[in-house]
Amino acid sequence: MNKHVLNFLKFIVFLGVGVGIMYFVYSKYSEAYLADCGLKGISEEACGTLFQKVVKDFKTVNFFWIFMVLVAFTISNASRALRWNMLIKPLGYSPRLVNSFFCIIIGYFANMFLPRVGEVARAAMMSKYEKIPAEKLFGTIVVGRVVDVLCLLLAIGLTILFEFDSIMNFLSANSGDDAGGGGSFFSSPIFYALLLMAGVLVLAIAFRKQLMETKLVKKVIDILKGLWEGIQTVGKLERPLVFIFHSLNIWVMYFFMTYLCFFAFAPTSGLPPVAALMAFVFGAFGIVIPSPGGMGTYHFFTTEALKIYNVPEGDAFSFANILFFSIQLGCNIVIGLLAVILLPWVNRNYEPKPRLGD
Repeated sequence: MNKHVLNFLKFIVFLGVGVGIMYFVYSKYSEAYLADCGLKGISEEACGTLFQKVVKDFKTVNFFWIFMVLVAFTISNASRALRWNMLIKPLGYSPRLVNSFFCIIIGYFANMFLPRVGEVARAAMMSKYEKIPAEKLFGTIVVGRVVDVLCLLLAIGLTILFEFDSIMNFLSANSGDDAGGGGSFFSSPIFYALLLMAGVLVLAIAFRKQLMETKLVKKVIDILKGLWEGIQTVGKLERPLVFIFHSLNIWVMYFFMTYLCFFAFAPTSGLPPVAALMAFVFGAFGIVIPSPGGMGTYHFFTTEALKIYNVPEGDAFSFANILFFSIQLGCNIVIGLLAVILLPWVNRNYEPKPRLGD
């Protein structure tokens, strides 16, 4: 099959999955929104549909704060570009910052159409304009991803540390069988998840010799070894502390993208920073799931996070859309298209420096 046709079919399937998830999530929150209107004594005609509410809420947005979200996005990716250059430098190359930045943005843009193709596009564009072998660039991208995983785990840990009681109260309130929903910890999903994990751990210890011989476990061990090697690479850089600073700044700016967007929408403008941390971490889970840029999955996780802080489902769903489209349309698509246009222009008379040692 023609490669372009195959990629188009992948995109259609990918988009179909995203639209399907989005429809399911919309239906779920639409029912809750109409039920909430009924409880308030508002007729269904006066209440309107959830879609109409989202459109109405978009018109109330303070676009100064949306602009600040774009600023945080730009700062984050400037740090990502500087960090990438630090990883490339030991290979003997010195790419321009503008090329690294635009290639990263183009990677985000590509991910909107096919999952995980962004890394390929990012490496291919950098290889084209900086004359660096793509396979070497892939190695640096993997190291960056390893560090990103560690930063995400740190964000998850901070969320649990600061908001453990809020998470547990929310789980208990939504897992009980009584009318009030006040179930105990022992009836919550997290209890059963921990119980299952404990059972799996016991079985793994009991049959550890047999498990060590399976292909799956060997594959996992190889992945963990690769992660460890990636972590060790950081210590070999010229300025590891600067590298760590940029790695943390990337994720701090991601957090600020959520927190700044709170101020753009009246129902979330009074929420504390820890609520933004919760929404940011939950939203990250939605982005990880392979749908177009997190379509549907991001909305679900972000809405559920805001419900912990008693934000009505309709308002929480509107906020998820406001932030989603600000990032995906304003950042990834608009800035991505600009990067596609500007990258050839800024390199029209550029000749990369030869590799050190050549």
